[in-house]
Amino acid sequence: MDNRSASKPDSNHVMREIQIEPMSGLGMLISLLGGILLCILIVVSGIPLLIVMGILGVVVCLLGLTGLFTVNPNEAKVLQLFGGYRGTVRKPGLRWVNPFYAKRQISLRIRNFESQKLKVNDRSGSPIEIAAVVVWRVVDTAEALFHVDNYNDFVHVQSESALRNMAVSYPYDSHETGEVALQSHTSEVANQLKKEIQDRLEQAGVEVLEARISHLAYAPEIAHAMLQRQQASAVIAARQKIVEGAVGMVEMALSHLEANKIVELSDASRSLLVSNLLVVLCSERGTQPTVSVSS
Repeated sequence: MDNRSASKPDSNHVMREIQIEPMSGLGMLISLLGGILLCILIVVSGIPLLIVMGILGVVVCLLGLTGLFTVNPNEAKVLQLFGGYRGTVRKPGLRWVNPFYAKRQISLRIRNFESQKLKVNDRSGSPIEIAAVVVWRVVDTAEALFHVDNYNDFVHVQSESALRNMAVSYPYDSHETGEVALQSHTSEVANQLKKEIQDRLEQAGVEVLEARISHLAYAPEIAHAMLQRQQASAVIAARQKIVEGAVGMVEMALSHLEANKIVELSDASRSLLVSNLLVVLCSERGTQPTVSVSS
C-alpha cells in the first residue's frame, strides 16, 4: 500500500502536491518474471485447464510489468488514476505502482531563460530596450501540471509581463540624489523584479531563484541624444570637481603666503593672483605665462 506523507488539498480546493513512496520495483520485477516463467511451464504441461490458467497468468504478469517505472535524480513522476491525482514520486530508483496509474514526468532541475528585448517607456517617458534573465525551478508538481495549461510558457509570458511592468516604475538614470534607477541600482532593481515575477508564478508551483537585467539601453531613436546628455552631465561633474580643487589650492597658496610672510598683497594684487591661479588650474589646455618686466 502507498505511504502518503503530505498535506491533502486545502479546503479552498487548491490542489497541492502529495508525495508518495511506492514499493521498490526490483522485488516486483523478479516476482513478475518468475511468475511468467512458471506460467509458461504450466502451459507446456499440456493439461487443457492448466493451459488456460497459464495463459491468463502470463497476461496478468505482463500487465503487472507496466506498473514498473524509474525516477531519475531531480525528476518526479506524477501519478493519476482515471483522471484523478494520486500523488507524486520524487525518490529516485525503480518503483512499482498500480498498472492502471498514468505516469507523467516533470523535471525538477534548475532552468533559466532570457526574455526578448522589450521596448517600453521608463518612468520618465523615455523609450528604452530591456531584457532579463530568469532562473527558476518547479517546487510543486501538482500546481505546475494542474493549475496552468503549460507551466513553461506561463513562466515566460508572466516574466516578460513583470519585467515590462517594473521598467515603467523606474527611470533609466537617476536625476535626483538617492533616486533608484534601472542603470545605477542593479541590486535593488533585481530584487524587485524577482519579487514581482514570484508573485505572478506562485499559483504555478514555481520558485524564482534569480532575476536580473541582462540588457538595458535607450531606444535607437533617442540613443544619440541621450548619449550627448550623459556626456554633458559627465563634463559638468568633472568641471565641478576641477573648480572645487582649484579653489582649495588657491586658498592654500594665499594662506601659506600670508603665514610665512613671503609677500604682502594688497586687495588688488590678491584679486589678480586669485584670478591668474584659477585660470591656470581650471584651464583645459596648458597656459602660456606672461612675464611682466618693470623698469
